[in-house]
This record gives sequence, structure tokens and C-alpha cells, in this order.
Amino acid sequence: MCVFCKIANGEIPAYKVYEDDDFLAFLDISQATIGHTLVIPKKHYENFFALEEEKAADLMRVVSKVSKKLKSALAFEAFNLLNNSGALAGQTVNHIHIHLLPRYENDGLRIEFSGKKLSEKEFKALLEKINSK
Repeated sequence: MCVFCKIANGEIPAYKVYEDDDFLAFLDISQATIGHTLVIPKKHYENFFALEEEKAADLMRVVSKVSKKLKSALAFEAFNLLNNSGALAGQTVNHIHIHLLPRYENDGLRIEFSGKKLSEKEFKALLEKINSK
């Protein structure tokens, strides 16, 4: 059984921020920023691709509720919402989880993207490939 399943069923203690019948939000054991929270479904789903569309929508409703609760309590002005689905994306716990990362002035957290510029032809080919499915 995965570590998040053990947290969800109470085998491992957690600092719970929110809980209902289907979802749990708890403070990450390693606080990237103050208030760094993980939101998980209690049922095991390996990653975002494994979620049914309705369950994904339910997860995002809980993420919205928890982010507003954190904002009210911690008075931050911005946050990052992060999900790593799959090993290539950096997923280390194979149970879908959403990171809520409150942001503060000079918090030291850096999330950067180095983009690749595409030509008009490349964009059109990419769009055609995506929309053909």
C-alpha cells in the first residue's frame, strides 16, 4: 500500500487541513513554502491520467476550497498549483496529488520553464496532431 493510502486510512499520521469522505488535504512533510499542502483522493489513483473526468473535477473543487482556506489563514497573495504525473514529470509518490504552494515575497522557491520557440509550420503541425485525436 502506498504512503498516501496509509495517510488516507489513518495508518500514518498527517497534519490535516481538510477532509471529507473522498478527499484529504494535509501539510507536506517538507514545506517548500509555509503552508505547502497536498490534496489527494482517498481512493488510490496512480496519476492524473487514471482519474475519471468526474473525479478529476471533484478533486479540483476540493483544491479550490483548500486554496481559499489557506489564503484566508495565511494571507498570501499568490500560489502555485502543481501536479507531477509520471516519472518523467518528477512524480515520486504514485498516488495522484496536487501541491498547493503559497507564495511569499523572497520565499526562495523558483519554478522556471525554458521554452522552445516553434515556427508557424511547427505550431500548425502540432495543433493538427493534437486535434486529430
